[in-house]
Amino acid sequence: MFLLHSLSIQNWIEDLFWKQLDFDYPGMTEAKVHSGFYSAYHNTTLRDGVINGIQKTREAYGNIPIMVTGHSMGGAMASFCALDLIVNYGLEDVTLLTFGQPRIGNAVFASHFKKYLPNAIRVTNAHDIVPHLPPYYQYFPQKTYHHFPREVWVHNIGLDSLVYPIEQICDDSGEDPTCSRSVSGNSVQDHIHYLGISMHSESRGSCRIVTDDNMLRHKVDTVDGAIVFSKQPGLSVDQLLSTQ
Repeated sequence: MFLLHSLSIQNWIEDLFWKQLDFDYPGMTEAKVHSGFYSAYHNTTLRDGVINGIQKTREAYGNIPIMVTGHSMGGAMASFCALDLIVNYGLEDVTLLTFGQPRIGNAVFASHFKKYLPNAIRVTNAHDIVPHLPPYYQYFPQKTYHHFPREVWVHNIGLDSLVYPIEQICDDSGEDPTCSRSVSGNSVQDHIHYLGISMHSESRGSCRIVTDDNMLRHKVDTVDGAIVFSKQPGLSVDQLLSTQ
């Protein structure tokens, strides 16, 4: 499982870059994607790191299934990652699960995405602001951003003491008007809390990582409070970097 997570949520919401980019994957003419999110995955070392990690893992353990997951902007990058693994690297058994991710492409892109990842799940929480960004304009279907399916909307129903949470499975359009699109979507607080877990971090050192206790033996602490997981935890960070 590869987890892609974004820091400084409020900053990137404020600085969100809206420009669409022609998608250059084979057979996806007229598909357009968010240039910032696309570049964050494709034009950084992240992509090479993920591919290298998968290759080493499968060399050691065989063709095990791959789940790509992420929250917020990390969910956007996770979506591009999952599609990349299938289309450009021919990998199978790739699934995607994101939390509070923004829209990343137009309706044509969403249609192609659905073909390659028919079982992808986007979890959205209550009035979370980020799944409403960039905006969806139903009167401009060719130009507007459009979510890919399938959304699972977590929200409360009922009144007073009878309020309880439900997980509503939305339709396969990606833009089900009865799900998160039915609310205003103006809450940063709903964005940083998912399923009882705080996803927010003010700094690298305060990021909460939810993982198995067995992973603690791979932990390497850094001077600035960040955490690095390594197969060689006995080495310092400088030594680890020198071996890359």
